[in-house]
Amino acid sequence: MSSLAFSRKNNHKGLSHLDLPTQLDPMTFILFGASGDLAKRKIFPALYNLFINEKFPKTFRVIGLGRSEMSTSTFQKHVIESIKKFSRESRNDNVDIKDFLQAFSYISFDAKKSSDYISLLDTVKDLEARLGIPENRMFYLSVAPELINDISSNIKNSGLGHTKGWKRLIIEKPFGYTLDSARQLNEQLTKSFLEHEIFRIDHYLGKPMVQNLEALKFANPIIRALWNNQHVANIQITASETVGVEERAGYYDQAGAVRDMLQNHLLQLLMMTTMNLPENSTPEVIKFEKIRIMESLRLLEKEEVKSHVIRGQYLSGEIAGERVIGYRDEPGVETLSHNDTFIAARIWIDNEVWKGVPFYIRTGKRMKEKCTKIVIEFKNNGSLQLPNCMVISINPTESISLKLNMKNPFNGVIEPVKVNYYNNQQTVPEAYELLLFDALKGDSTFFAHWREVELSWQWVQTVLEAFEENKAPLYFYQSGTVGPIESNYLVEDDGFKWW
Repeated sequence: MSSLAFSRKNNHKGLSHLDLPTQLDPMTFILFGASGDLAKRKIFPALYNLFINEKFPKTFRVIGLGRSEMSTSTFQKHVIESIKKFSRESRNDNVDIKDFLQAFSYISFDAKKSSDYISLLDTVKDLEARLGIPENRMFYLSVAPELINDISSNIKNSGLGHTKGWKRLIIEKPFGYTLDSARQLNEQLTKSFLEHEIFRIDHYLGKPMVQNLEALKFANPIIRALWNNQHVANIQITASETVGVEERAGYYDQAGAVRDMLQNHLLQLLMMTTMNLPENSTPEVIKFEKIRIMESLRLLEKEEVKSHVIRGQYLSGEIAGERVIGYRDEPGVETLSHNDTFIAARIWIDNEVWKGVPFYIRTGKRMKEKCTKIVIEFKNNGSLQLPNCMVISINPTESISLKLNMKNPFNGVIEPVKVNYYNNQQTVPEAYELLLFDALKGDSTFFAHWREVELSWQWVQTVLEAFEENKAPLYFYQSGTVGPIESNYLVEDDGFKWW
Protein backbone atom coordinates (compact mmCIF):
# COMPACT_ATOMS: atom_id res chain seq x y z
CA MET A 1 0.00 0.00 0.00
CA SER A 2 1.73 3.14 -1.19
CA SER A 3 -0.54 5.78 0.24
CA LEU A 4 -3.06 6.32 2.99
CA ALA A 5 -6.57 6.37 1.70
CA PHE A 6 -8.53 7.92 4.53
CA SER A 7 -11.34 10.27 3.56
CA ARG A 8 -13.28 12.99 5.34
CA LYS A 9 -16.80 11.79 4.75
CA ASN A 10 -19.88 13.03 6.49
CA ASN A 11 -21.26 9.53 7.01
CA HIS A 12 -18.37 8.51 9.26
CA LYS A 13 -18.69 9.53 12.88
CA GLY A 14 -19.88 13.03 12.09
CA LEU A 15 -16.45 14.16 10.90
CA SER A 16 -16.38 17.03 8.46
CA HIS A 17 -15.58 16.36 4.81
CA LEU A 18 -13.83 17.98 1.88
CA ASP A 19 -14.46 15.37 -0.78
CA LEU A 20 -18.22 15.74 -1.13
CA PRO A 21 -19.98 18.64 -2.89
CA THR A 22 -21.37 21.18 -0.48
CA GLN A 23 -23.50 24.22 -1.22
CA LEU A 24 -22.11 27.00 0.94
CA ASP A 25 -24.00 30.12 1.94
CA PRO A 26 -23.08 33.44 0.32
CA MET A 27 -21.11 35.43 2.87
CA THR A 28 -18.83 38.34 3.68
CA PHE A 29 -15.41 37.38 5.02
CA ILE A 30 -14.02 40.18 7.21
CA LEU A 31 -10.32 39.69 7.93
CA PHE A 32 -8.75 41.69 10.75
CA GLY A 33 -4.97 41.75 10.34
CA ALA A 34 -5.07 41.34 6.56
CA SER A 35 -1.61 42.83 6.07
CA GLY A 36 0.01 40.44 8.54
CA ASP A 37 2.24 37.40 8.10
CA LEU A 38 -0.39 34.77 8.95
CA ALA A 39 -2.75 36.12 6.29
CA LYS A 40 0.04 36.03 3.71
CA ARG A 41 1.34 32.54 4.52
CA LYS A 42 -1.83 30.67 5.42
CA ILE A 43 -5.17 32.44 5.02
CA PHE A 44 -4.97 33.78 1.46
CA PRO A 45 -3.56 30.52 0.02
CA ALA A 46 -6.23 28.53 1.86
CA LEU A 47 -9.05 30.73 0.54
CA TYR A 48 -7.65 30.48 -2.98
CA ASN A 49 -7.33 26.70 -2.88
CA LEU A 50 -10.91 26.38 -1.66
CA PHE A 51 -12.05 28.72 -4.43
CA ILE A 52 -10.41 26.89 -7.33
CA ASN A 53 -11.56 23.55 -5.95
CA GLU A 54 -15.15 24.83 -5.81
CA LYS A 55 -15.30 24.62 -2.03
CA PHE A 56 -16.26 28.24 -1.61
CA PRO A 57 -19.56 30.14 -1.79
CA LYS A 58 -20.60 31.20 -5.28
CA THR A 59 -21.15 34.72 -3.99
CA PHE A 60 -18.71 36.19 -1.48
CA ARG A 61 -16.68 39.22 -0.56
CA VAL A 62 -13.43 39.45 1.37
CA ILE A 63 -12.75 42.70 3.20
CA GLY A 64 -9.19 43.03 4.46
CA LEU A 65 -8.59 45.30 7.43
CA GLY A 66 -5.24 46.56 8.70
CA ARG A 67 -3.42 49.56 10.08
CA SER A 68 -1.24 49.82 7.00
CA GLU A 69 -2.24 52.36 4.38
CA MET A 70 -2.93 50.43 1.21
CA SER A 71 -5.18 50.70 -1.85
CA THR A 72 -7.40 47.82 -2.85
CA SER A 73 -5.36 47.26 -6.02
CA THR A 74 -2.13 47.09 -3.99
CA PHE A 75 -3.84 44.70 -1.58
CA GLN A 76 -4.90 42.46 -4.45
CA LYS A 77 -1.31 42.37 -5.72
CA HIS A 78 -0.25 41.39 -2.20
CA VAL A 79 -2.77 38.53 -2.29
CA ILE A 80 -1.46 37.34 -5.69
CA GLU A 81 2.12 37.32 -4.40
CA SER A 82 0.99 35.34 -1.37
CA ILE A 83 -0.74 32.74 -3.54
CA LYS A 84 2.20 32.35 -5.91
CA LYS A 85 4.63 31.86 -3.05
CA PHE A 86 2.64 29.80 -0.55
CA SER A 87 -0.27 28.10 -2.29
CA ARG A 88 -0.11 24.32 -2.84
CA GLU A 89 -2.09 24.86 -6.06
CA SER A 90 -0.72 26.57 -9.17
CA ARG A 91 -3.59 26.22 -11.60
CA ASN A 92 -3.76 29.81 -12.74
CA ASP A 93 -4.18 28.56 -16.29
CA ASN A 94 -7.36 26.71 -15.35
CA VAL A 95 -9.09 29.42 -13.42
CA ASP A 96 -9.27 33.13 -13.95
CA ILE A 97 -7.62 34.53 -10.85
CA LYS A 98 -9.42 37.79 -11.53
CA ASP A 99 -12.67 36.11 -10.51
CA PHE A 100 -11.08 35.45 -7.14
CA LEU A 101 -9.35 38.79 -6.69
CA GLN A 102 -12.30 40.96 -7.68
CA ALA A 103 -13.98 39.88 -4.45
CA PHE A 104 -11.15 41.41 -2.38
CA SER A 105 -11.08 44.93 -1.03
CA TYR A 106 -9.02 46.67 1.62
CA ILE A 107 -9.78 49.25 4.30
CA SER A 108 -7.22 50.98 6.50
CA PHE A 109 -8.58 50.31 9.96
CA ASP A 110 -7.94 51.12 13.61
CA ALA A 111 -9.27 48.25 15.74
CA LYS A 112 -9.59 50.51 18.78
CA LYS A 113 -11.56 53.23 16.99
CA SER A 114 -15.32 52.73 17.27
CA SER A 115 -16.11 55.05 14.34
CA ASP A 116 -14.16 52.74 12.00
CA TYR A 117 -16.59 49.94 12.81
CA ILE A 118 -19.56 52.14 11.89
CA SER A 119 -17.95 52.89 8.53
CA LEU A 120 -17.19 49.21 8.05
CA LEU A 121 -20.81 48.30 8.73
CA ASP A 122 -21.94 50.74 6.03
CA THR A 123 -19.52 49.14 3.56
CA VAL A 124 -20.65 45.61 4.46
CA LYS A 125 -24.33 46.47 4.19
CA ASP A 126 -23.81 48.12 0.81
CA LEU A 127 -22.01 45.02 -0.54
CA GLU A 128 -24.68 42.70 0.86
CA ALA A 129 -27.45 44.74 -0.73
CA ARG A 130 -25.79 44.89 -4.14
CA LEU A 131 -24.80 41.21 -4.22
CA GLY A 132 -27.80 39.73 -2.48
CA ILE A 133 -25.76 38.32 0.43
CA PRO A 134 -28.17 37.51 3.30
CA GLU A 135 -26.08 39.06 6.09
CA ASN A 136 -23.85 36.03 6.65
CA ARG A 137 -20.64 37.38 8.18
CA MET A 138 -17.39 35.59 9.00
CA PHE A 139 -15.03 37.55 11.24
CA TYR A 140 -11.43 36.30 11.28
CA LEU A 141 -9.20 37.82 13.98
CA SER A 142 -5.60 37.43 12.83
CA VAL A 143 -4.44 39.99 15.36
CA ALA A 144 -2.46 40.40 18.57
CA PRO A 145 -4.27 38.88 21.58
CA GLU A 146 -4.65 42.24 23.30
CA LEU A 147 -6.94 43.43 20.48
CA ILE A 148 -9.47 40.61 20.72
CA ASN A 149 -11.58 42.24 23.46
CA ASP A 150 -11.71 45.57 21.62
CA ILE A 151 -12.71 43.96 18.34
CA SER A 152 -15.37 41.62 19.72
CA SER A 153 -17.05 44.34 21.78
CA ASN A 154 -16.97 46.82 18.88
CA ILE A 155 -18.47 44.21 16.54
CA LYS A 156 -21.41 44.02 18.92
CA ASN A 157 -21.73 47.73 19.74
CA SER A 158 -21.47 48.89 16.12
CA GLY A 159 -24.20 46.56 14.89
CA LEU A 160 -21.82 44.45 12.78
CA GLY A 161 -22.83 41.45 14.86
CA HIS A 162 -26.57 41.99 14.43
CA THR A 163 -27.34 39.92 11.35
CA LYS A 164 -30.37 38.38 9.69
CA GLY A 165 -28.18 35.45 8.63
CA TRP A 166 -25.37 33.77 10.60
CA LYS A 167 -22.27 35.28 12.14
CA ARG A 168 -19.10 33.42 13.12
CA LEU A 169 -15.85 34.43 14.77
CA ILE A 170 -12.51 32.71 14.13
CA ILE A 171 -9.74 33.49 16.61
CA GLU A 172 -6.13 32.32 16.78
CA LYS A 173 -4.26 31.17 19.86
CA PRO A 174 -3.21 32.06 22.46
CA PHE A 175 -6.60 31.78 24.15
CA GLY A 176 -5.45 33.65 27.23
CA TYR A 177 -2.14 33.79 29.09
CA THR A 178 -3.25 32.12 32.33
CA LEU A 179 -6.36 30.31 33.51
CA ASP A 180 -7.86 33.55 34.85
CA SER A 181 -7.08 35.56 31.70
CA ALA A 182 -8.54 32.79 29.53
CA ARG A 183 -11.76 32.92 31.54
CA GLN A 184 -11.86 36.70 31.26
CA LEU A 185 -11.32 36.49 27.50
CA ASN A 186 -14.10 33.94 27.11
CA GLU A 187 -16.45 36.02 29.24
CA GLN A 188 -15.80 38.99 26.97
CA LEU A 189 -16.25 36.97 23.76
CA THR A 190 -19.54 35.46 24.90
CA LYS A 191 -20.99 38.92 25.36
CA SER A 192 -20.83 39.31 21.58
CA PHE A 193 -20.96 35.73 20.26
CA LEU A 194 -22.57 32.49 21.34
CA GLU A 195 -20.29 29.49 21.94
CA HIS A 196 -21.38 27.77 18.73
CA GLU A 197 -20.44 30.94 16.80
CA ILE A 198 -16.85 30.97 18.13
CA PHE A 199 -14.25 28.94 16.22
CA ARG A 200 -10.96 28.72 18.16
CA ILE A 201 -8.49 27.62 15.54
CA ASP A 202 -5.71 25.17 16.40
CA HIS A 203 -3.93 24.28 13.17
CA TYR A 204 -2.81 20.94 14.59
CA LEU A 205 -6.47 19.90 14.50
CA GLY A 206 -6.50 20.69 10.79
CA LYS A 207 -3.72 18.26 9.91
CA PRO A 208 -5.21 15.37 7.89
CA MET A 209 -3.49 12.64 9.92
CA VAL A 210 -4.81 14.12 13.18
CA GLN A 211 -8.31 14.27 11.76
CA ASN A 212 -8.00 10.62 10.76
CA LEU A 213 -6.94 9.30 14.17
CA GLU A 214 -10.45 8.26 15.10
CA ALA A 215 -11.09 6.87 11.61
CA LEU A 216 -7.92 4.81 11.96
CA LYS A 217 -9.28 3.20 15.11
CA PHE A 218 -12.88 2.85 13.98
CA ALA A 219 -12.12 1.43 10.54
CA ASN A 220 -9.65 -1.13 11.92
CA PRO A 221 -11.23 -3.37 14.58
CA ILE A 222 -7.87 -4.97 15.39
CA ILE A 223 -6.39 -1.60 16.32
CA ARG A 224 -9.53 -0.52 18.16
CA ALA A 225 -9.43 -3.66 20.31
CA LEU A 226 -5.86 -2.91 21.39
CA TRP A 227 -6.32 0.83 22.03
CA ASN A 228 -6.71 0.67 25.84
CA ASN A 229 -4.87 0.06 29.10
CA GLN A 230 -5.11 -3.69 28.75
CA HIS A 231 -2.73 -3.69 25.80
CA VAL A 232 -0.94 -0.31 25.70
CA ALA A 233 2.18 0.15 27.82
CA ASN A 234 2.62 3.89 27.16
CA ILE A 235 1.90 6.58 24.58
CA GLN A 236 4.38 9.25 23.52
CA ILE A 237 3.56 12.49 21.71
CA THR A 238 6.46 14.51 20.31
CA ALA A 239 6.46 17.84 18.49
CA SER A 240 10.03 18.94 17.88
CA GLU A 241 11.35 21.84 15.82
CA THR A 242 14.78 22.65 14.46
CA VAL A 243 14.10 26.40 14.33
CA GLY A 244 14.73 28.80 17.17
CA VAL A 245 12.49 31.68 18.17
CA GLU A 246 13.32 33.52 14.92
CA GLU A 247 11.43 36.84 14.92
CA ARG A 248 8.96 35.88 17.65
CA ALA A 249 11.17 36.63 20.65
CA GLY A 250 8.88 39.38 21.91
CA TYR A 251 6.01 36.91 22.20
CA TYR A 252 7.94 33.74 22.92
CA ASP A 253 10.03 35.05 25.82
CA GLN A 254 6.76 35.71 27.64
CA ALA A 255 4.94 32.57 26.52
CA GLY A 256 7.51 29.77 26.47
CA ALA A 257 6.95 26.23 25.27
CA VAL A 258 4.22 25.61 27.85
CA ARG A 259 1.91 28.30 26.52
CA ASP A 260 3.03 28.12 22.91
CA MET A 261 2.71 24.35 22.46
CA LEU A 262 1.71 22.35 25.52
CA GLN A 263 -1.49 24.09 26.59
CA ASN A 264 -3.02 23.92 23.13
CA HIS A 265 -1.41 21.74 20.44
CA LEU A 266 -0.07 18.87 22.54
CA LEU A 267 -3.08 18.56 24.80
CA GLN A 268 -5.33 18.61 21.74
CA LEU A 269 -3.28 15.76 20.25
CA LEU A 270 -3.70 13.94 23.56
CA MET A 271 -7.47 14.34 23.38
CA MET A 272 -7.64 13.21 19.76
CA THR A 273 -5.48 10.16 20.52
CA THR A 274 -7.34 8.97 23.59
CA MET A 275 -11.02 9.74 23.03
CA ASN A 276 -13.20 6.73 22.35
CA LEU A 277 -16.20 7.55 20.19
CA PRO A 278 -19.34 5.55 19.48
CA GLU A 279 -20.38 4.95 15.88
CA ASN A 280 -22.03 7.85 14.01
CA SER A 281 -20.85 10.46 16.49
CA THR A 282 -21.89 14.06 16.01
CA PRO A 283 -19.66 17.11 16.55
CA GLU A 284 -21.39 17.55 19.92
CA VAL A 285 -20.51 14.00 20.98
CA ILE A 286 -16.90 14.51 19.88
CA LYS A 287 -16.64 17.67 21.98
CA PHE A 288 -18.19 15.85 24.93
CA GLU A 289 -15.71 12.97 24.66
CA LYS A 290 -12.74 15.35 24.43
CA ILE A 291 -13.97 17.18 27.50
CA ARG A 292 -14.34 13.87 29.35
CA ILE A 293 -10.68 13.14 28.64
CA MET A 294 -9.62 16.50 30.04
CA GLU A 295 -11.83 16.06 33.10
CA SER A 296 -10.01 12.75 33.75
CA LEU A 297 -6.56 14.34 33.54
CA ARG A 298 -4.78 13.92 36.86
CA LEU A 299 -3.93 17.36 38.24
CA LEU A 300 -0.50 17.97 39.72
CA GLU A 301 0.35 19.65 42.99
CA LYS A 302 3.07 22.29 42.75
CA GLU A 303 5.48 20.08 44.67
CA GLU A 304 4.90 17.27 42.14
CA VAL A 305 5.71 19.32 39.05
CA LYS A 306 9.48 18.78 39.23
CA SER A 307 8.91 15.00 39.21
CA HIS A 308 6.55 14.99 36.23
CA VAL A 309 7.59 17.99 34.11
CA ILE A 310 11.04 18.75 32.69
CA ARG A 311 11.72 22.19 31.29
CA GLY A 312 14.74 23.17 29.27
CA GLN A 313 16.34 25.99 27.31
CA TYR A 314 18.58 25.63 24.27
CA LEU A 315 22.23 26.59 24.21
CA SER A 316 24.35 27.20 21.13
CA GLY A 317 25.01 24.19 18.95
CA GLU A 318 24.82 22.87 15.43
CA ILE A 319 21.76 22.42 13.22
CA ALA A 320 22.15 20.82 9.78
CA GLY A 321 25.89 21.50 9.83
CA GLU A 322 25.55 25.17 10.78
CA ARG A 323 26.37 26.80 14.10
CA VAL A 324 23.45 28.48 15.85
CA ILE A 325 23.34 30.75 18.88
CA GLY A 326 21.81 29.97 22.25
CA TYR A 327 18.39 31.20 23.32
CA ARG A 328 19.70 33.95 25.60
CA ASP A 329 21.72 35.36 22.68
CA GLU A 330 18.67 35.63 20.42
CA PRO A 331 17.68 39.24 19.58
CA GLY A 332 14.87 40.39 21.85
CA VAL A 333 15.45 37.76 24.56
CA GLU A 334 16.30 38.82 28.12
CA THR A 335 19.97 38.24 28.95
CA LEU A 336 19.19 35.98 31.94
CA SER A 337 15.86 34.68 30.71
CA HIS A 338 14.56 31.56 32.46
CA ASN A 339 11.99 30.95 29.76
CA ASP A 340 11.46 27.37 28.64
CA THR A 341 12.06 26.35 25.03
CA PHE A 342 11.60 22.65 25.82
CA ILE A 343 8.97 20.84 27.83
CA ALA A 344 8.54 17.14 28.57
CA ALA A 345 5.74 15.92 30.82
CA ARG A 346 4.32 12.69 32.19
CA ILE A 347 0.54 12.74 32.24
CA TRP A 348 -2.06 10.33 33.60
CA ILE A 349 -5.67 9.92 32.46
CA ASP A 350 -7.67 8.41 35.29
CA ASN A 351 -10.57 6.82 33.44
CA GLU A 352 -11.55 3.21 32.79
CA VAL A 353 -9.87 3.06 29.38
CA TRP A 354 -6.49 4.63 30.22
CA LYS A 355 -5.98 4.33 33.99
CA GLY A 356 -2.43 3.20 34.70
CA VAL A 357 -1.00 4.11 31.27
CA PRO A 358 1.63 6.88 31.33
CA PHE A 359 1.49 9.48 28.57
CA TYR A 360 4.74 11.25 27.74
CA ILE A 361 4.60 14.48 25.78
CA ARG A 362 7.49 16.67 24.73
CA THR A 363 8.14 19.66 22.54
CA GLY A 364 11.18 21.80 21.93
CA LYS A 365 12.93 24.25 19.69
CA ARG A 366 16.41 23.79 18.16
CA MET A 367 15.99 20.04 18.36
CA LYS A 368 17.77 17.39 16.31
CA GLU A 369 14.93 17.00 13.81
CA LYS A 370 11.61 18.49 12.85
CA CYS A 371 8.80 16.03 13.51
CA THR A 372 5.39 15.61 15.04
CA LYS A 373 4.50 12.04 15.90
CA ILE A 374 2.47 9.82 18.17
CA VAL A 375 3.95 6.51 19.34
CA ILE A 376 1.77 3.79 20.85
CA GLU A 377 3.93 1.18 22.58
CA PHE A 378 2.12 -2.09 23.28
CA LYS A 379 2.74 -4.36 26.25
CA ASN A 380 5.08 -7.27 25.62
CA ASN A 381 3.79 -9.39 28.54
CA GLY A 382 7.24 -10.29 29.81
CA SER A 383 8.69 -11.22 26.42
CA LEU A 384 12.41 -10.71 25.89
CA GLN A 385 11.70 -9.30 22.44
CA LEU A 386 11.32 -5.62 21.72
CA PRO A 387 7.74 -4.42 22.22
CA ASN A 388 5.45 -3.86 19.26
CA CYS A 389 4.57 -0.27 18.57
CA MET A 390 2.73 1.95 16.14
CA VAL A 391 4.22 5.25 15.02
CA ILE A 392 1.84 7.82 13.56
CA SER A 393 3.82 10.57 11.84
CA ILE A 394 1.96 13.84 11.37
CA ASN A 395 4.70 16.19 10.24
CA PRO A 396 6.71 16.79 8.04
CA THR A 397 5.47 13.64 6.29
CA GLU A 398 2.34 11.64 6.99
CA SER A 399 2.86 7.95 7.62
CA ILE A 400 1.99 5.02 9.84
CA SER A 401 4.64 2.49 10.84
CA LEU A 402 4.18 -0.80 12.66
CA LYS A 403 7.18 -2.23 14.48
CA LEU A 404 6.81 -6.02 14.64
CA ASN A 405 9.07 -8.95 15.54
CA MET A 406 9.80 -11.56 12.87
CA LYS A 407 12.27 -14.42 12.41
CA ASN A 408 15.23 -13.73 10.19
CA PRO A 409 15.14 -16.52 7.56
CA PHE A 410 18.96 -16.59 7.34
CA ASN A 411 19.86 -17.07 11.01
CA GLY A 412 16.55 -17.88 12.70
CA VAL A 413 16.90 -14.95 15.11
CA ILE A 414 13.80 -12.96 16.05
CA GLU A 415 14.42 -9.39 14.89
CA PRO A 416 12.34 -6.21 14.79
CA VAL A 417 11.00 -5.17 11.39
CA LYS A 418 9.12 -2.07 10.33
CA VAL A 419 6.05 -2.02 8.09
CA ASN A 420 5.54 1.44 6.61
CA TYR A 421 2.55 3.13 5.04
CA TYR A 422 3.22 6.53 3.55
CA ASN A 423 0.88 9.18 2.25
CA ASN A 424 2.50 10.13 -1.04
CA GLN A 425 -0.25 12.46 -2.16
CA GLN A 426 1.20 15.88 -2.91
CA THR A 427 -2.15 17.64 -3.17
CA VAL A 428 -3.58 16.83 0.25
CA PRO A 429 -5.39 19.93 1.58
CA GLU A 430 -3.44 21.85 4.19
CA ALA A 431 -4.63 22.43 7.75
CA TYR A 432 -5.95 25.97 7.27
CA GLU A 433 -7.77 24.92 4.13
CA LEU A 434 -9.61 22.13 5.92
CA LEU A 435 -10.39 24.28 8.94
CA LEU A 436 -11.64 27.27 6.94
CA PHE A 437 -13.89 24.99 4.91
CA ASP A 438 -15.35 23.58 8.12
CA ALA A 439 -15.88 27.06 9.53
CA LEU A 440 -17.69 28.14 6.35
CA LYS A 441 -20.02 25.18 6.85
CA GLY A 442 -20.46 25.93 10.53
CA ASP A 443 -18.84 22.61 11.48
CA SER A 444 -16.87 23.07 14.73
CA THR A 445 -15.68 19.45 15.06
CA PHE A 446 -12.00 20.31 14.70
CA PHE A 447 -12.03 23.55 16.65
CA ALA A 448 -11.38 23.96 20.37
CA HIS A 449 -14.47 24.23 22.56
CA TRP A 450 -14.24 26.62 25.49
CA ARG A 451 -14.48 23.86 28.09
CA GLU A 452 -11.51 22.06 26.48
CA VAL A 453 -9.53 25.28 26.64
CA GLU A 454 -10.46 25.93 30.26
CA LEU A 455 -9.55 22.41 31.38
CA SER A 456 -6.25 22.60 29.49
CA TRP A 457 -5.39 25.80 31.30
CA GLN A 458 -6.45 24.22 34.59
CA TRP A 459 -3.80 21.49 34.19
CA VAL A 460 -1.16 23.90 32.91
CA GLN A 461 -1.73 26.61 35.54
CA THR A 462 -0.13 24.61 38.35
CA VAL A 463 2.91 23.96 36.14
CA LEU A 464 3.28 27.66 35.37
CA GLU A 465 3.02 28.61 39.03
CA ALA A 466 5.62 25.99 39.98
CA PHE A 467 7.98 27.46 37.37
CA GLU A 468 7.40 31.00 38.63
CA GLU A 469 8.10 29.90 42.20
CA ASN A 470 11.26 28.00 41.13
CA LYS A 471 9.83 24.68 42.30
CA ALA A 472 11.10 23.01 39.10
CA PRO A 473 14.67 23.52 37.82
CA LEU A 474 15.52 24.84 34.37
CA TYR A 475 17.81 22.47 32.48
CA PHE A 476 19.90 23.31 29.42
CA TYR A 477 20.49 21.41 26.21
CA GLN A 478 22.66 21.95 23.17
CA SER A 479 20.96 22.93 19.95
CA GLY A 480 20.79 19.97 17.59
CA THR A 481 20.11 17.42 20.33
CA VAL A 482 16.90 15.80 21.58
CA GLY A 483 16.62 18.03 24.62
CA PRO A 484 18.00 17.93 28.17
CA ILE A 485 19.17 14.52 29.35
CA GLU A 486 16.86 14.84 32.37
CA SER A 487 13.89 14.26 30.08
CA ASN A 488 15.19 10.72 29.49
CA TYR A 489 14.92 9.97 33.20
CA LEU A 490 11.25 10.91 33.08
CA VAL A 491 10.61 7.91 30.83
CA GLU A 492 13.34 5.58 32.08
CA ASP A 493 12.03 5.77 35.65
CA ASP A 494 8.99 3.86 34.40
CA GLY A 495 11.06 1.31 32.51
CA PHE A 496 10.61 2.85 29.05
CA LYS A 497 12.60 4.98 26.64
CA TRP A 498 11.81 7.74 24.17
CA TRP A 499 11.13 6.40 20.69
